[in-house]
Amino acid sequence: MIEIRIHGRGGQGAVTAAEVLAIAAFKDKKFSQAFPFFGTERTGAPVAAFCRIDDKFIRTREHVYNPNYVLVLDPTLLTDVDVSEGLKNNGMAIINTQDKIKLKTKAKVKKIDLTKIALEVIGKPFVNIAVLGAFAAATNLVSLKSLIEAVNERFPKEVAELNVKCLKKSYEVMKSES
Repeated sequence: MIEIRIHGRGGQGAVTAAEVLAIAAFKDKKFSQAFPFFGTERTGAPVAAFCRIDDKFIRTREHVYNPNYVLVLDPTLLTDVDVSEGLKNNGMAIINTQDKIKLKTKAKVKKIDLTKIALEVIGKPFVNIAVLGAFAAATNLVSLKSLIEAVNERFPKEVAELNVKCLKKSYEVMKSES
């Protein structure tokens, strides 16, 4: 079973990203689940969302403590939260940044400036769907085709079109760097 933890701040769409990822995995004929972790959330507070993907039925309903992958939407979280906590040594973190970073992990760390991509494509720093393109390119766990279908189902047409462009661009950037 593959477990993914997505870190963001309240209002950045980490929960939506987990849902879209689970839908895309389902479209790829895999079993999946997505769920958030909420405390006393408010806009801007650190939040986490989770996704599981497997080739067989997923029976567990517990939190994800040792993810294979960590996706970080907001680089300012790196000073507030130990985003690499529990990350498996053979796992991977994908961080929205171009700055030099040091995580407490033996896992691979990939950086991509998703904010730049989102600003170029959408005109606003909405990176929650862009990170999924980078994830798909870096892992091949979900197809770009299924992510596009999931985005088109989840959002109104105008929003979906911009997010699909962002998704494709982040996918291309991550593929070129891998």
